[in-house]
Amino acid sequence: MESKAGELAFAPPHPGEYIREDILPALEMNATQLAEHLGVSKQTVSNILNGKRPLSTDMAVRLGKAFKNGGRFWLALQMQHDLWHAERKGGAPVKPIDWTDDRAA
Repeated sequence: MESKAGELAFAPPHPGEYIREDILPALEMNATQLAEHLGVSKQTVSNILNGKRPLSTDMAVRLGKAFKNGGRFWLALQMQHDLWHAERKGGAPVKPIDWTDDRAA
């Protein structure tokens, strides 16, 4: 479901939600086991599973290797989540640049 041109009407889930809700149950694995498998602390995994910490590129690579779907997959999920929230915060007002000038093409 999209609202304005290309904007999602709802927040994309944090990558940790996919892991928590879909992957770990399917693997019959818990957070502690995942942390051990990835070589990171249980707290790190817990923060990711609960959406309290974004995925780093290192973690994306680890997840991509573990789940055999590549780090880019996990970074794309994180980017979609982050971008949706950032666009709604607004930030500093920036005027669009007029690209009608031939020099800009």
